[in-house]
Amino acid sequence: MRFFVTCPKGIEQLLEQELSALGAESVKQTVAGVYAEGELEMAYRICLWSRLANRVLLQLCEAEVETADQLYALVQTVDWLEHLRPSGTFCVDFSGKSNAINNTHFGALKVKDAVVDQVRAATGKRPSVERTGPDLRVNVHLAKGKASVALDLSGDSLHRRGYRQQAGEAPMKENLAAAVLIRAGWPEMGEGTLVLDPMCGSGTLLVEALLMATDTAPGLLRKQFGFSYWPGHQSSLWQQLVAEAEQRRAAGLERCSVRAFGFDADDKVLNKAKHNARQAGVDRFISFRQQELAGLKQPQGIEPGLVITNPPYGERLGEESELMFLYRLFGQLLRAHFVNWRVGVFTGNPELCKVMKLRADKQYRMFNGAIPSQLLMFQVHQREESAETETHKLSDQAQMFENRLRKNLKQMGRWRKKEGITCFRAYDADIPEYSVAVDCYDSMVMVQEYAPPASVDKVKAFERLQDVMKVVQQVFELTPDQVVLKQRKRQSGTDQYNRHDEIGHFFTVEEHGCKLRVNLHDYLDSGLFLDHRPVRRMIQQQAQGKDMLNLFCYTASASVHALVGGAKSTTSVDMSSTYVEWARQNLALNGADPAKHVLIQEDCFKWLSRPRKERFDLIFMDPPTFSNSKRMQDVLDVQRDHVRLIKDAMELLRPGGLLIFSNNYRRFSLDYEALEAFAIRDTTPATLDPDFKRNSRIHCVFEIRHG
Repeated sequence: MRFFVTCPKGIEQLLEQELSALGAESVKQTVAGVYAEGELEMAYRICLWSRLANRVLLQLCEAEVETADQLYALVQTVDWLEHLRPSGTFCVDFSGKSNAINNTHFGALKVKDAVVDQVRAATGKRPSVERTGPDLRVNVHLAKGKASVALDLSGDSLHRRGYRQQAGEAPMKENLAAAVLIRAGWPEMGEGTLVLDPMCGSGTLLVEALLMATDTAPGLLRKQFGFSYWPGHQSSLWQQLVAEAEQRRAAGLERCSVRAFGFDADDKVLNKAKHNARQAGVDRFISFRQQELAGLKQPQGIEPGLVITNPPYGERLGEESELMFLYRLFGQLLRAHFVNWRVGVFTGNPELCKVMKLRADKQYRMFNGAIPSQLLMFQVHQREESAETETHKLSDQAQMFENRLRKNLKQMGRWRKKEGITCFRAYDADIPEYSVAVDCYDSMVMVQEYAPPASVDKVKAFERLQDVMKVVQQVFELTPDQVVLKQRKRQSGTDQYNRHDEIGHFFTVEEHGCKLRVNLHDYLDSGLFLDHRPVRRMIQQQAQGKDMLNLFCYTASASVHALVGGAKSTTSVDMSSTYVEWARQNLALNGADPAKHVLIQEDCFKWLSRPRKERFDLIFMDPPTFSNSKRMQDVLDVQRDHVRLIKDAMELLRPGGLLIFSNNYRRFSLDYEALEAFAIRDTTPATLDPDFKRNSRIHCVFEIRHG
């Protein structure tokens, strides 16, 4: 029999070695797979013992194919009654294309027709298509004018061992984890070795390490394979191989002296890891513990072993600058506590590893799904300064940043004291090398790093960011947990509404007598736009006895100011359920009567487009620059759409009323000609407090009245 055994890109060489060790013949690797030959027993051994394969494809035929008719004819050369019962179920996995077959669904349909037509002509019965758990999976690949037809003997992908029923947010596939461990040299490290994952997530690396250490065939944990209902299946041969594997597993579990430790800051994902280890039968060898990375130390009384981990490395789990602090801390802890240990870091962003200050002695390229990734191997050779004592000295430029920050605070001191300002911007990219904004919220500070150009060296940018974080702590006399780092970038879709962490850290600040909830950790924005402070105060001063409408209300801080200013009623509209709930809490914090201060979760475009009886004395509208959220009927572009928005809002404004229109698009240009029916005044200069005077294009504000 001739097989094609598929695997993730980047581990073909390892799979070739594995298949040769299992006894396969004529082994030859290619992209994302390995060709091999052997008897049916060999296919069974691969399904049972391969730690690296995805699928085992038994090749039936191949020929040159260009048209759909040629594909149909090729499939019909197979005697399908040798592989499929007349009333059985099957499905077709089709990949590739030709000039005449450029749609995989169409290709799969032609293959299905060829199988069904042949069986029906021979027996009068018709096999049916079943995508989930079919009796037979037919695999057809078309490339470079040649099609190959195969049976998928694995069924579901072999990386699905069966033990991982629960996973974290970005799980590593089991066969990729096995490849990482093999490249790290784990199988050769011997009995009694310790393996430790300080950011273990759902525990895949540790479970795979113990499956190797206990000589457990990964296929033993699966309930079904693609050959289970195949007429060519030799059940007695399979059961013989399974019995042999079970004996080896029992002996391996008995003699295993490996110890494993898994740490993670998230107790929920640790519970998943514990469940997975129990399902795999190796939980007795692994000690799981909830622990922040900062608490990482070598377990007492343990000889050096292997630290292996797959830390976060992309936007999905955290911003790059924040992650650099994580990697830097990891490097410090390794140098302080893990001398003579082997360390493997698997990452889709090798640049992050540069801040660990460890030299990689080996690097292996792999793919995590479609993400090009690397496994970097380090040997920690000598003890250096501990993480507690390691210092980062300020450069001359950093001292310039410190001087500028102190100067800004001094210049704004009298104004802040007079106005009772506790939430303000202390610094906004005043020095080009330090392109950050520093915002103060009472006893907390948020540092927002503007995304640097791709041409900027990431390590140098990170070193400057280290300077910023240290200076901010010194100048404001804060502890590290009182300074929060964020990276600013263009938002798209629902980015601005999504949680970016799981800390749940809300606290209350005051502004002109208004209590407002802010959150510096969990969302891209804090819940309070500091630059709009003068606009909110103006609304508060004008709201007495008026009905106020707040469109694109965000967390409804402007509505709160209107409430405190004596507004008769407020109506606040936003399409985000997250922000409407936040707004509800803000209003409740200030004693709002829900009957008079109404919150509406809806797309403002849609809400404005319907005929309405309500009229308002004061309207505030601050739309985003751009939004393509799925919650909206259309894409919002404030430059293109502002005329329509303003006209619709003015329909709801009573005679003598005021519309305050604002946005933060820096190149915004109001279409005065299209809005000539209204009296418009640009009040932007009057809405810039001292902390935003340097950044005069932070927003634009217009007062609009009926002409």
